[in-house]
Amino acid sequence: MRFDIITIFPEMFESYFSESILKRAQEKKLIKIKIHNLRDYTRDKHKTVDDTPYGGGVGMILKVEPIFSAVQKIAVSRKQQAVSSKIILLSAKGEKFDQKMARKFSKFDQIILICGRYEGVDERVAKHIADKEISIGDYILTGGELPAMIIVDAVSRLVPGVIKEQSLLEESFSIDKKFSKKGESQAMSYKPQIRKEYPQYTRPAVFKGWRVPKVLISGNHHKIKEWRNKYLTK
Repeated sequence: MRFDIITIFPEMFESYFSESILKRAQEKKLIKIKIHNLRDYTRDKHKTVDDTPYGGGVGMILKVEPIFSAVQKIAVSRKQQAVSSKIILLSAKGEKFDQKMARKFSKFDQIILICGRYEGVDERVAKHIADKEISIGDYILTGGELPAMIIVDAVSRLVPGVIKEQSLLEESFSIDKKFSKKGESQAMSYKPQIRKEYPQYTRPAVFKGWRVPKVLISGNHHKIKEWRNKYLTK
């Protein structure tokens, strides 16, 4: 899977994408992350990416022209390989990102993420270029770079091979596997669900008088499973 991120601050991504699980996923070629500097798609000598809003107002707005040029170049180069892709504008007024959406995105070959900045992005980007506007929460950030990192992280770990399947099944937001009979054949259906997590502990067993529950160090796997299930069914 490939992620293309359009931003005016490409250096912000270097550290996060060069560590831990995302680093290993790239080394194994399970995912590819490409950062595009929006200024490289401008046509004036000053590499201007923003301008004042029509009708007046405070702040600057990202221009439509360089974003269009960037998306067009990225999308055309990938279309030649007949891949499925999604163009996302990160915006405070967008649809709320969640695990269900992350799972849908993980089925695409390519996700193009457009990072907003300043007072916003020319509305024509949302109407004519992006397939979807997405927000990561009901609060305001200085730009779309952090949301882009969050989406790449959440989607990448659902790509087969990035995270062990068993680990995914035991997470807070997991997949409920069910079987249904249709005639003589069986079909598996996947139903996204919110799954509560049980408390987890590690060594030492006692710290400052705070003890790990006895059942977890009992060695009785049946009792441990029963204890954990109490939290999952609350």
